[in-house]
Amino acid sequence: MKLRTLIISDIHGCRRELDALLERMAYDPVSDRLILLGDLVDKGPDSMKTVERAMQLCRDHGAIVIQGNHDERLAALVRGDDPTVASKFLEHGGPATMASYAGSEYDPHDLDAFRRLMESRYAHHLDFLAGLPLYEEDEDHIFVHAGLNPAYADWREQPRRDFLYIKEPFYGYPTRTTKTVVFGHTRATDLHGSPDIWFAADKIGIDGGCAYGRQLNGLEIRRGSGYRAWTIQRMMGDNLVQ
Repeated sequence: MKLRTLIISDIHGCRRELDALLERMAYDPVSDRLILLGDLVDKGPDSMKTVERAMQLCRDHGAIVIQGNHDERLAALVRGDDPTVASKFLEHGGPATMASYAGSEYDPHDLDAFRRLMESRYAHHLDFLAGLPLYEEDEDHIFVHAGLNPAYADWREQPRRDFLYIKEPFYGYPTRTTKTVVFGHTRATDLHGSPDIWFAADKIGIDGGCAYGRQLNGLEIRRGSGYRAWTIQRMMGDNLVQ
């Protein structure tokens, strides 16, 4: 049985901060369970390397990665047929992802070329992102990217979109579960005016807004010892794309 559960969310291409936070938390895959709550891509500088790292953590160490709305959107951009996805991708940090994957071939105006590049070189990334689960749970917690809709007596029956996108209807009202919900998606600054982890009676928000120049948070859950918060500030020298 693992001694600790470590949870990180909304990395958004901040690969260096992810590795620095894992080091600060002294992550040990033998004794720790690692859960990433989605949004690996967009906004930050290293989406491609972040996805690679997440895949390696899953493959080699049994880490669990939950799907975020940005992860779903990248797969849908390349493989879906919704014409509105492209505008949302470009508006919400997608150009940084294009630059990360395409490098010197990057052309922010040529989405078709980017789609061809992703399918020809990074189909395994798309398979990974598209196949991620919507939640994980243990005896005392539910881990999800965005939250649970309290309108549903059985949260598992809520629409798929709620797992990925819900905000105020979730964080502004009590849940309908006895378990504590650990989530990202909504930045902690929007919850309590600080990028530090937000602890409420029935939920814990951990998105520190790293891609917006703030910090990457890590939540440690140790059996019988409660919670501990960890933080890495956004490193300087990156081109921030908001």
